[in-house]
Amino acid sequence: MADVRGLLLIADMGGYTEYMSTHRMTLAHAQVNTSRLLERVIDAVPGLELIEIEGDAAFLYRQTEAETPEALADEVLRSAVAMHEAFHLERAYVAKNLCPCGGCKEAANLTLKFVAHVGDVAIQTIRQRTKLVGIDVILVHRLLKNAVPIPEYVLMTADLCSADTSAVADPMHEIVPELDGIGAIRAFYVDVTDIRDTSASAPAPAPTWRGRLGRTAYAAGAGLPYMFGRRRRELVTAASAA
Repeated sequence: MADVRGLLLIADMGGYTEYMSTHRMTLAHAQVNTSRLLERVIDAVPGLELIEIEGDAAFLYRQTEAETPEALADEVLRSAVAMHEAFHLERAYVAKNLCPCGGCKEAANLTLKFVAHVGDVAIQTIRQRTKLVGIDVILVHRLLKNAVPIPEYVLMTADLCSADTSAVADPMHEIVPELDGIGAIRAFYVDVTDIRDTSASAPAPAPTWRGRLGRTAYAAGAGLPYMFGRRRRELVTAASAA
């Protein structure tokens, strides 16, 4: 397996464990809603390849060419804005659908954060599924455990940020997390809402009645396999482990 240079980006939902644990009685809709949210996040960045869904997170990647770290950092920020907007629009539809269960209404408490890194990875293909391995893959996953004091942010390693972080986004804040088995690394974070405020994107439209009805029907229909038949055993197992 030859190493390649790759951009690694994880979009991770905050509040997921509490959300799933609280709504055991409405676990079917909670599962359906979080799946829908992740689908929207992934669809927002067609230029990135989905490597894996990791419970409450999407691990995305693309092989880099000769881009500068600044160009890659700019791509990360633009991708984060697109995913964040898609997530919040879908979250608004879910929370305002006509289902009164907690699994629908309290989806509004979920948040989305991002960690990103550029490094060398080895690519494995196992049963037609792409897997990435290497120390940089471990690094970006361990970076999810950090001391960033805000719920929604983009956190990038120094490999993606030049010494002048204002060229990437302003304000950027530096932290030096100690990663288990790796050691201390320099990283920089920015509030996602600060990026969105300065972006050229239009404000997300408010949920329409048609959209709310559609999400209600989707939650009701897609939740049935979880409640009966083929997904019932998985639900019981998930609820027991929560």
